[in-house]
Amino acid sequence: MTDDHTDAERDRATDGGHTRGGVPSASNGLLDRFSVAFGRRFLVGVLAVTLVFLIGPVLLTFVASFFQSWTGIAPSGSLTLIHWEQALGLTETVGASRGLGTWVVDVPATGLAVRLPASIAFSMLLALAGVGINLLVGIPIAYAVTRYDFYGRDLLNAVAVLPIVPGIILGIAFLRTYPNLPSAVALVIGYSLLKAPYMVLAVQASFESMELRQLEESARSLGASWPRTFLTVLVPNARRGIVSGSIVCWTLAAAEFNFSYIVYSRGPKPFSLFLFENISNNPFQRAAAAVSIYFLIVALVTALLRATGERGFSTGGVQ
Repeated sequence: MTDDHTDAERDRATDGGHTRGGVPSASNGLLDRFSVAFGRRFLVGVLAVTLVFLIGPVLLTFVASFFQSWTGIAPSGSLTLIHWEQALGLTETVGASRGLGTWVVDVPATGLAVRLPASIAFSMLLALAGVGINLLVGIPIAYAVTRYDFYGRDLLNAVAVLPIVPGIILGIAFLRTYPNLPSAVALVIGYSLLKAPYMVLAVQASFESMELRQLEESARSLGASWPRTFLTVLVPNARRGIVSGSIVCWTLAAAEFNFSYIVYSRGPKPFSLFLFENISNNPFQRAAAAVSIYFLIVALVTALLRATGERGFSTGGVQ
């Protein structure tokens, strides 16, 4: 009787090839052995194929911008910079932005001075101004919905993080409501409104990972006022979310086409219209050069913002 009872318990404990408590036994199934042997390689392979599929066309477009022509599946002809010069408006071609002048942009910490067409430099400033407004508005909103429980909190959070109004609708609304508003001002305000959800979401994620109440109480116990606590303790600790939100907002604002196309009236063109002008009714190599310029500028701004986040920043207190 005792032996039968022991055998029955042993059978129940190892039922289904698993020991008691859900720990796999030595008799693993075929699927388990396959996942152990090839699981990591399979995941690496899927990741590699995905990266090639996404990055391959970008790299091919960048390379093609330096060739005279593209026939078949690969670029051909000798190397040339004429397509870049045409895209930048440095040569007399139809649709070039020649006559708008150039701006000299100093790259921080490198000592380099980059000469850019006025339209590109102007568009970079517009997008940065929109990011500035996102920072001034998005950080307090993200802090409020994370830290406090108040009436209308869920509604404010929903409005702040959902891109409710498309760019084309907001552009039409701006034209009807503010017909005399300068296009540069309208573009900055529009960029900030359209991209604000990305800033709020990024900063809110950083605040949610922090013990806000404990940090505030510690700072206040040391004699810091609430504004000083917020600016010198909470904001610097949320720098990763702030930098991530700034990168996303700037990248999307620089390429915002619908709103820019409707609101723009005069002066240097926004970057999205620069791309549209070079892509429409132009050879592929010139369009490739314009797209490559956009990617290079995005990479430069992203690197500068990431370097700022890694070094840390201060609003008057800790770093």
